[in-house]
Amino acid sequence: MTERYPRIRTVIDIEGEQITVLREGIFIAFYMPGFHGEVASAVEHSLERYLHALRPKALGAYVDEHGYWRTLDAELTILRQKLRDPRGAYITARGQPDSVTGVGFYYQGHATLPLLFARDPPQAMCAVEFWLPTEFLEQQGAEVARSLITSLGQDLPFSSGYAGLSFETWGWMDATTPVLRARSLRHPGFDLPVSHSLALYMSLGTKVRAPAWLTFLGPPVLNELGGAEGLRSRLHSPGTEVHSLSTDRAVVSLGPEPEAGDLEAGDTLPHYRELARVLEPWRYVHKGSWGSLAEEEIRHWERRFL
Repeated sequence: MTERYPRIRTVIDIEGEQITVLREGIFIAFYMPGFHGEVASAVEHSLERYLHALRPKALGAYVDEHGYWRTLDAELTILRQKLRDPRGAYITARGQPDSVTGVGFYYQGHATLPLLFARDPPQAMCAVEFWLPTEFLEQQGAEVARSLITSLGQDLPFSSGYAGLSFETWGWMDATTPVLRARSLRHPGFDLPVSHSLALYMSLGTKVRAPAWLTFLGPPVLNELGGAEGLRSRLHSPGTEVHSLSTDRAVVSLGPEPEAGDLEAGDTLPHYRELARVLEPWRYVHKGSWGSLAEEEIRHWERRFL
């Protein structure tokens, strides 16, 4: 691996089979105001770009409506059918059902607000997520990865999004929780696995999460910052770039490739901190549990760049 991000893997033995339950990867997410019917077509186009870059058979399994893993056919017919369903779509698909591989596609698209939020309905949101293995960066180069990620968001009506190092994991289990705790404290550039994703998507609204290697901004935050030019005028760190994607959407690139940082070595990622200070008025504050973290740990981690 490069010096900018370490290789972090946890493998356990299950009945003689070596299963990877945690690994580093590039997590990509876009959060889109509105309902499924307004975003589904653009999401399908992004999925096509993702599969073209990795290879059509990169996604091998999905979770069916009963919660069981099923094998995907070569054309991924079921995923396309789900995305075209006007009733909404909730998709979990990844390279393998047993091991985390750095390949994954997840989508939450609501046709109506879930009953969970009926009493105090927030702004309707849909979300799409992709995973890239760090091996993709090693083999293709960070510039190819950045171009691919930008193309995934190009046509999406996002209010925010990000792409950067994260821990892909089965969950907060005995084998992974100590690693997640220790490594997230040491490497601020790593994102933690999203916990209770439905609640996050529905409560995030137009707030923004912590900066990542690539931070995507749309309305209303980008407008309130004075557009891409206004945002650009506030960022002075070498290597930080702001690229306009449209009249009201832009992406901030924090250097040529993702960085983990290392607090033990004094690498605090000052360019990430600069962007975090600019975005502080719009920062999302998580409510409720987050894996095995106590509330104090959640607050400390959320403010790691401030």
